[in-house]
Order: sequence, then structure tokens, then C-alpha cells
Amino acid sequence: SARIIAIVSPESAPIKRIIQDVRDRGQLVDATYGRRTRAVVIMDSGHIILSAIQPETVAGRMSGKNEPESGGEGYND
Repeated sequence: SARIIAIVSPESAPIKRIIQDVRDRGQLVDATYGRRTRAVVIMDSGHIILSAIQPETVAGRMSGKNEPESGGEGYND
């Protein structure tokens, strides 16, 4: 988690521009499995990870809290 610079929402125009730039450079990791992007994780390596879970949930999981999505299983088992 020390390599994470920010966890943000994908809604703003600057974030959308960053996503497109990183996609063009080939440093985009799409972890949405075809679902809607709800969080954008910006790494210190310049990589961007797209996630289908809320930014608050991603941040909670990175800080060690077990916050499973409703109906899902936690990842800290």
C-alpha cells in the first residue's frame, strides 16, 4: 500500500484524461471485469488500476479493514 499515491473517483475530466493517457502508454490495469469503474488507484510506478468497487471500500481494504461488498466474501481471510 506504500506504492499507492491516491484512490479517486473516475468522474472528473482530469482523471478521465489521466486514464486515457495511461491507457495509451500501456500502463492501465483494468480490474473491473466489465463492470462500471467506481475507483481509480494511482500507483507510484505510473500505473493506474481501475476498480469496480467504491474508493472508500478500496481505501478501507488497503488500511487492513475487512469491508466485503454486500453478498461477497472478504479478502482478508
